[in-house]
Amino acid sequence: MSLLAQRSRRLHTWAIAVASLLALAAFAWPFVIPATGLDAASAAPVVAFALIPALVVAVSLVIDGSLASSQSIALLGVLAAVGSIVRISTVGLAGVETIFIVLILAGRVLGARFAFLLGLITVAVSSVIMGSIGPWTPFQMFACAWVGAGAGLLGGKSLRGWRELTLLAVYGFIASYFFGALMNLWFWPFAVGADTSISYQAHASALSNLSRFGLYTLITSTVTWDTVRAVTTVIGIAAVGPYVLRALRRTRA
Repeated sequence: MSLLAQRSRRLHTWAIAVASLLALAAFAWPFVIPATGLDAASAAPVVAFALIPALVVAVSLVIDGSLASSQSIALLGVLAAVGSIVRISTVGLAGVETIFIVLILAGRVLGARFAFLLGLITVAVSSVIMGSIGPWTPFQMFACAWVGAGAGLLGGKSLRGWRELTLLAVYGFIASYFFGALMNLWFWPFAVGADTSISYQAHASALSNLSRFGLYTLITSTVTWDTVRAVTTVIGIAAVGPYVLRALRRTRA
């Protein structure tokens, strides 16, 4: 790889990191900015809209020389279509998020940046098809993109067979709870009233609100939706992982 290409790759990586930091700030603002529940509810669409430039930057910069070949674009389109179909097919099944299987396996073989972009596009396409676009969509896009990118950043690249599947299954199990907590966080400040033990408190300390949020997540999704998502992700990776990984590696080669 030439020096210019290396510099360009580093620039794109840093740009994606900055876009991700902006998105993470959009998730985590309840811990640093005081606001009433009503303020939070009215601000949610604005925050979601503000994430759109970050999405545009992330998409445009991920598609650089290493991903802009016709083969890469075709593979991205095919996997995004598969991921969209898989996601749509499980809508309404409590907690099931089979898109994670596609993102994690693709991230493992094709890399973090490819999987990051795949997560963004898959959620966007499937949301348009289902007519379910709303303030939550940019948050879902980044959360899924991070799940895919995380798989691409896992170590143990030389692992194969059951050892590799175990690594991916453990990652998918943990990522399922991470995703659930993130998606709870974007609407938690206005999800319940102001006078409960799991309510967001505008002028409470970050530690106090973090404790309240942890309890809210535990009660509302961790032991139910998130656990279903984690178990189905593990089962899916174990069931189709060997075949999908082999096919993706042949395609990459």
